[in-house]
Amino acid sequence: MVLVMTVSRWDPPVEEITRFHQLVVGDGLSVRAAGLDLGWSLATAYRIAHRDGLPLRNKTLSSQVVDEIVALFAQNVAPMDIVRRLGVNPSSVYRVGISIGARPRPAPEGRRAVATARRVEYLELRACGLDRRSAAAACGMGLRGALDVDKGVIKTRGRRVPFVPDGQAVYRYKRLMQVLAYVDGRVSVPVEVLPQAAVEKVIDRRYLSLVERERIADRVNRNLSVRAIARELGRDPGTISREISRNSGDDGIYRPFEAHRKSTLRRFRPKVSKIAANPRLKQQVWQWLRMEFSPEQVAGRLRREFPGDETMHVSHETIYQELYCQARGELKKVVAHALRTGRTRRKPRGQRVARSRFVDPMIMIADRPAVVEDRAVPGHWEGDLIIGAGGRSAIGTLVERTTRYVMLLHLPDGHGAVAVRDALVEAIMTLPQHLRGSLTWDQGSEMAGHRSFSIATDCPVYFCDPGSPWQRGTNENTNGLLRQYFPKGADLSVYGREELELVAHRLNCRPRKTLGFATPAERMAELLDLAES
Repeated sequence: MVLVMTVSRWDPPVEEITRFHQLVVGDGLSVRAAGLDLGWSLATAYRIAHRDGLPLRNKTLSSQVVDEIVALFAQNVAPMDIVRRLGVNPSSVYRVGISIGARPRPAPEGRRAVATARRVEYLELRACGLDRRSAAAACGMGLRGALDVDKGVIKTRGRRVPFVPDGQAVYRYKRLMQVLAYVDGRVSVPVEVLPQAAVEKVIDRRYLSLVERERIADRVNRNLSVRAIARELGRDPGTISREISRNSGDDGIYRPFEAHRKSTLRRFRPKVSKIAANPRLKQQVWQWLRMEFSPEQVAGRLRREFPGDETMHVSHETIYQELYCQARGELKKVVAHALRTGRTRRKPRGQRVARSRFVDPMIMIADRPAVVEDRAVPGHWEGDLIIGAGGRSAIGTLVERTTRYVMLLHLPDGHGAVAVRDALVEAIMTLPQHLRGSLTWDQGSEMAGHRSFSIATDCPVYFCDPGSPWQRGTNENTNGLLRQYFPKGADLSVYGREELELVAHRLNCRPRKTLGFATPAERMAELLDLAES
C-alpha cells in the first residue's frame, strides 16, 4: 500500500482577500506591497494574485504612493529604506526622487565618463605641482584611489586593470597620461596644460621660485660666480650650480622662464623611465642585450656609439631597474634570457645588521654562571607562558631548577610586557633573598620589561637562544604537566588566582623520581628551614 500525503495550502480569510483586491486594483499597490500590508508572505500574495487574475505589475504608481514617497524623502529616508517600507520597485522610488530633486540626475554620458573627468581634474592638480595627498584631498579621493589614478589603473572585481577613459575628456586624459613632452629624456605632462598661475606658484621654500630664477639669470649675465650668487640668494652653492647646469637651454643660455617650466614639469608624477620613453634607446638596449651584452657593457657602448647625444646615454643601473621591473609573467623568460646570470630578481647585496630583540640589552644563556647549569645552588628559576585559545589569555609559569617547585602567575589583564613584569615582581618578591638567584626565559615579547624587573627584584634575567626550548627543559616539562589541568585551546581567563594556587599546590605535592620521590614542596620547605636556622 502506498500512502500519499497531501499538504493543503493556507488560504486567507475572505475579508482579507477582498481587502487585497481593493489594495491592488483600487489603490494601485503592487502585489508585494498589498501582501505586506495584510501580513501575508510573498508566496501567498502572488498565489492569490495568480489565482484571481490580478495585475502582477503596476505601470504607474498611485498618487497616494507617490505622496508617501515624497514625504519619506522629505524626512531624509534612504531610497532603499523607502523601498522596503512601501514595497515598491527601487527604480520607481529613484524616479520620484529625481523628479522632486531629492536625488541627483544621472550623468547622460555614463559612469566611466564621469570617472574620466574626475581623473583629469586630479591629474591637472598634479601637473600644477601638488603632491598626491593634497591633490587627492582637493578632489575628494582617498590615497589608494589617487595612486590608482597615477598608475592609470582601476580596481574591478578585486583586481586592478588598466583604466579605459570615456566621454568628452578622453583626449585631455590621454594628453596627461601619455608620452607627450620630453624633459631630460623623461616623460612629463605637456606644457600647454599648465596654466601660468601654476608655473608661477611658490610650492615650498625648498624649491627655487620664479623670482629666484630671474635673479640667477641676471647674475649669470653679469658673470657673477656661483658662490656669489648663492650668497645673495641664501642658497647652497651646489643648488645654484645644479640649477644652471640642468635647466640651461641647448645653446647653453640660462633663461628663467624656460628653467622654471622644466622644473615644474619634473615634479609631475608618475614618470616613465628614460628607456621606456625613448623608443630608439629602448630598441638599441634590447638589441645589445639579445647579443648577450651585460647592462654595464650596453651603457658603455651607448656612450661610445652616440658621444654627443645625451638622450641615448643611460647608466647600467637604469637598465637593471628596467629589466627587473618588467620581470612579471611571460616577460620573466625574456628577462632571464637577456641577463647572462638568468636571474629575474635582483640579488641582495646589503648585509643585514642584527637587531637586538629588546631596547634594553639581553644577557644570553651562554653567559649564565656554571653553578646554575649543574643545579647545585637553589634559587634559579625558569619561566614561560601557557597561552590559551586564540592567544587571548595566558598563565605564567615559574619552576625552580633544583627543587622543581612551581609558581603560577595570574594574568587577568592580559599577557603584555607590563602585566607579565608586574606579576613576576609580585611572585619573586615573596621569596627570600637567597632564592632570587636568576630567571631564565625565552625571547618572547612579554619580557620586554626585563631590565625594570631585574632592578626591582635584584634578580638577573638570562635569555635562551631563538628556537631553543630545550635550554629551559625543566620549565617545558612542567608545562606539559600543567596541560593536564589547562588543556590546549582552553580559555585560561576563567581560572582565578585561587584555582591557580590549587593547581600549583597539587604539582608541588606530587612525588618526583628525579628528587628520590620527594615532593617539590618538601625540598622547598627544607631550603626555607635551612635559611631560617
